[in-house]
Amino acid sequence: EHLKLRLPVDYKRAITDYLREIGRVIKDTIETHWEINFFENVLLVLTVPAEYSKRDNDIMKRCIYNAGLIKEEYSKNLQFTTEPEAAAIYCMENKLNELQEDDIGMTFMVVDCGGGTVDLTTRKLVGINPLQLGEVKERIRDFCGSTFVDRMFIKFLRERLGTRAIDLYMENYYNQFQFLVREYCKNVKEPFTGDNREFNYELDIEEYAPALLQYVDEEIREMMEENGWIINIKYNDIKLMFDPIIESILHLIRKQLDVIQETCSKMFLVGGFCENKYLQNRIKKEFQDTVKLIEVSAQPIAAISRGAVVYGSNILEYKESDKESGIFPIVLKYTYGVKLCFDWKEGIDSSYRKTTDGKIFKFSPLVKRGTKVEVGQEFNLDYYHSSSSFNFQLYRTPEYNAEYCDAPGMELVGTMQIDLPDDHLGLNRPLAFGISFDQMEISAFAKNSMTGQMYVTRFGPHDV
Repeated sequence: EHLKLRLPVDYKRAITDYLREIGRVIKDTIETHWEINFFENVLLVLTVPAEYSKRDNDIMKRCIYNAGLIKEEYSKNLQFTTEPEAAAIYCMENKLNELQEDDIGMTFMVVDCGGGTVDLTTRKLVGINPLQLGEVKERIRDFCGSTFVDRMFIKFLRERLGTRAIDLYMENYYNQFQFLVREYCKNVKEPFTGDNREFNYELDIEEYAPALLQYVDEEIREMMEENGWIINIKYNDIKLMFDPIIESILHLIRKQLDVIQETCSKMFLVGGFCENKYLQNRIKKEFQDTVKLIEVSAQPIAAISRGAVVYGSNILEYKESDKESGIFPIVLKYTYGVKLCFDWKEGIDSSYRKTTDGKIFKFSPLVKRGTKVEVGQEFNLDYYHSSSSFNFQLYRTPEYNAEYCDAPGMELVGTMQIDLPDDHLGLNRPLAFGISFDQMEISAFAKNSMTGQMYVTRFGPHDV
């Protein structure tokens, strides 16, 4: 919570304004290349953190709609995928020409080191032509991206120039402060490899942060004036800025390797932080005896965006062929099921849950967490009902087993109503309810088994 930015406007407005501006660039770029209808002929793929909840994704979809990038809020021309998913797709897509049939079954890890977070996802190569990836273990992440190295630099400045001086400088001259940090990144953080112990950088405070001078106290001022307001950032100083963050990344990788409990053949490093040679060298040195191949992907900063494009292409190919697409199976993070009414049984069911007519409502699972599912694979159940309509309430829980829909962690995904006006067909009329998945959305269907009437809806986007 303490890492969240403090915005001067509502965050939804900030997101919407940003998307609207980038949308103008998208639309202008498309217009210069093709004569097409943007709202009909363009598929947008938005990458989001793997931990985004249904609520988070719903907010993003609303912001995209308000920004004028889709015509309807639930447009099929917008698809979501997770950032680790897109990164994994990109890494393996670039290796397609090198892959052999013997590589099928190979396990690989993608280490995405960004600005704020480091995300790890472990995948298994299921097929080559087309590319098919299965998930081995759930993704993990931690807050140990490159901006935390910047924070260590700020801590270094506080130690040299005083906490009060830095706080006042950040508060009153934030743009100038950001310029100072960018200079540090360009001249220190980015070129640092850890190999040259003579590496150092002379930071000229008077040149790059002139407004800071007024806040420095008298004792530090005298010392800084003797040095010409130059701070010499030495090798060991820089190492101390990097090492705590890199140790967190190494710990995260070790943890994931321990969890998967099988040989990891390849490790791909993506994300802007992975361009840093010192980070690359530390990872390779630490895991060279555990992982057969560790490499930095081509264009690591763009890996997620390019993976999203491949993902979108696979969606279109799947729609055209109705049989083959790229990134399966999905490993479910939740157990999915519906709320159903049963006869209450003495000695088995809880007495306080008994209704006045001798019934009890329970959670009836459709598919358990940890199940590997194909896109479009259906999970359904048959149910008998006697009234003129019925509401199927779809729930999910992070637990493998659950008995009631008010259990801790249980979440209502959505509701679907099915009409049963045909009273003349008698009591206990058969219904069928089912769900299927794609990478981030759930399709639900309900069918009146006696009349054949079908009801279909989509719940999403979801982190399935």
